[in-house]
Amino acid sequence: MDRPVSQHAQSYDQIRNNPKFRQLVQSRSRLAWSLSASVFGVYSLFMLTVAFAPQWLHRPLGEASLLTVGIPVGAAIIIFSWLLTGWYVRSANTRFDTLSAQILEESQQ
Repeated sequence: MDRPVSQHAQSYDQIRNNPKFRQLVQSRSRLAWSLSASVFGVYSLFMLTVAFAPQWLHRPLGEASLLTVGIPVGAAIIIFSWLLTGWYVRSANTRFDTLSAQILEESQQ
């Protein structure tokens, strides 16, 4: 059966006051902001290069190559973003889920 609303409020307060919950929130926030700043920095650097040094991106990869430097640089930026997303997902599925499970277990005692 469902618990009364006041018991839910007590559970929420108990979870919020748990030091592990604060640790979870801080570490998840720190990781998310760090990864976001990294992606933003890389994209910003790319846009600044496009704006102020486009000739660098237009250079061919080799003498007879039709590919320019910009193609692998753009692909590397996309792959970098995917890797950071994977890093976050791995952290969420390991560290953060473990900590969340501990918090819920402690709140139900």
